[in-house]
Amino acid sequence: MKTIVTEFGRSIVATLFFAIIVCGIYPIIVYGLGRAFFPSQANGSLMVDSKGVVRGSELICQNFTSDKYFHPRPSAAGNNGYDPTASGGSNLGPTSGALYTNIMQNIAAYRADNDMPSNAPVPADAVTESGSGLDPHISVANAELQIPRVAKARGLTEDRVRELVKENTAGRDLGLFGEPRVNVMTLNFALDELGKP
Repeated sequence: MKTIVTEFGRSIVATLFFAIIVCGIYPIIVYGLGRAFFPSQANGSLMVDSKGVVRGSELICQNFTSDKYFHPRPSAAGNNGYDPTASGGSNLGPTSGALYTNIMQNIAAYRADNDMPSNAPVPADAVTESGSGLDPHISVANAELQIPRVAKARGLTEDRVRELVKENTAGRDLGLFGEPRVNVMTLNFALDELGKP
C-alpha cells in the first residue's frame, strides 16, 4: 500500500512539474522571443494606415468588390465568405454540379468586371476558392488582368498600378517552391495610401 501511495504522489508531482514547464514557462519564453524578434508577426501582421487605424492583416483577406480595388479569390468561409471565424473551403468535389455552376458564374462575373471578351481565358485562382477561404494571394496573371480596371477607377496610369503590383509580389518560396503571388491586402492598402479615390 505504501508503494502505491508513493508512486501516486510521484505521479502528481511529475504532472504538476511538467504542467508548469509545458503550460507556463515554455509559452512565456516563446511569446517573449516572438515579441522580441518578430514583433509584426507576433501581433498578427496588422496593416496600420497613416492615421493609425488598423485596416486588416496581411494574412487574412477581405472581400473587395469596388472597381478601385483588386479583387481576391472567391471565398466559401462562412455564409457570405471571408469570415475568419469560419475558415474553410466549399468541400465540393470535381464531379459536383454545384461546383461547376459556381465556377461558371465566377468566370462570367470576372469577365464582366474586367471588360473581357466572353471567350477570354480566366486564371483558375480568379474563380476557385482557396482551402481556407481567407488566402490574401492571387496569381500575377490574375492581378495583370485587373490592372486596367483599377487604374481607370482610380485615375492612375496602368504603369503606376503595375509598379504597385510588382512591389506587392512575392517570389517562389526559397526560390524554388510555389509560384509568384500578389498579396491583395497589401496591394489595396498601398493603393489607398496613394490618396487617390
